[in-house]
Amino acid sequence: MLDREGFRPNVGIILLNQKNQVFWGRRIRTHSWQFPQGGIDRGESPEQAMYRELHEEVGLQPEHVRIVARTRDWLRYEVPDRFIRRDARGHYKGQKQIWYLLQLMAHDWQLNLRATSHPEFDAWRWNDYWVPLDVVVEFKRGVYEMALTELARFLPRQEHRNRYLRGGMRPRDGGDMPPIHTQERHHERRGPPPVALPPGATLEAVPRAPFGPREES
Repeated sequence: MLDREGFRPNVGIILLNQKNQVFWGRRIRTHSWQFPQGGIDRGESPEQAMYRELHEEVGLQPEHVRIVARTRDWLRYEVPDRFIRRDARGHYKGQKQIWYLLQLMAHDWQLNLRATSHPEFDAWRWNDYWVPLDVVVEFKRGVYEMALTELARFLPRQEHRNRYLRGGMRPRDGGDMPPIHTQERHHERRGPPPVALPPGATLEAVPRAPFGPREES
């Protein structure tokens, strides 16, 4: 479903934990990271699409989150021709998105990347709100910056950390880098784990450089 200008309606999701860190997902079989997002189906409102994508991509239900805010208008990005399916070139231009800022009201272990048979992510972590845009596909970076900037004023009061938006800065030697949660199996241990992980999750090293995205349509 495209508008008259060739943009597909879409929703983006910024999911916060209690520390104002955001859910940061690694696209399946790639090294690129992004927020959950997905198209709005015919007859859906943006909010209905957001809840559907939230379940499909991270396994959460409406009762697991609270809507904090959303962007007032559509935010657009164009997709380069090399990432568009050949049969869609000429009439498909890119995405127009409504972004939602959500507060997680559930536990980390309730996140499930395999809630459906077509997962979007194979790993995730909590990241500072001002995410490093150098690991985001280049043509999406402008929209990410606009969405994060517009919604930042609605963040619950917390101690803010350094912003990584423009500099792409990261802690040296993985110093304060948050752990990555994957879908690989792990050994059981007695007592509560130091970090709440989704079922079957383990920790792995953080990838450094993004690869190109899959084709979009």
